[in-house]
Amino acid sequence: MITETGLWGRTQYLLERGLDVAELRHRVFADNIANADTPHFKRSEVSFEAELRRVLELEKHIEENAFPARLTDERHIPFFRKRDIRDVKPRLHIDYLTTMRNDGNNVDPEHEVAEQTKNIMVYQMLTTLLNHNFRTINIVNRIA
Repeated sequence: MITETGLWGRTQYLLERGLDVAELRHRVFADNIANADTPHFKRSEVSFEAELRRVLELEKHIEENAFPARLTDERHIPFFRKRDIRDVKPRLHIDYLTTMRNDGNNVDPEHEVAEQTKNIMVYQMLTTLLNHNFRTINIVNRIA
C-alpha cells in the first residue's frame, strides 16, 4: 500500500483499493453464479462506494464548515470526527430478504452475469488509470 501523501498518493491508493474491490466483487459474482442451482442459497453482494462517498463528503464538509472546538479533556467529544479513506473497507452483504424460486434460492444468473460484465469493465478502466498514473510519474522522473 502506498503511504505517500498528496494528490498522487491519494489517487494511487484509491485506484488500488478500487482494483481490490473489483476483484472481490468478481469472486462474489462467480460464487453466486456457481450456486444458482443450490437450494436455499442466498446471493451476496459487495458494498464500498457509498461509504467511500460519505467519507469524502464528510471530509469536504469538515474543511468547509468546521467549527473550531477546544478540547480541554481527553473525555470531551469533538464536534467533527475526521475519517481517513484508508478506514473504508468493502463489506460483504448476504441478501436474505428476496427469493427467486420455490426452493429459496435468490440468484438470477442473468443479473449476475450482467453485473459481472460491468465489474470487468470497471476493473479494466481502473487498470488503465493506474497505468496512466505510472506513465505520468515516469515522464516526470525523466524530466527531473
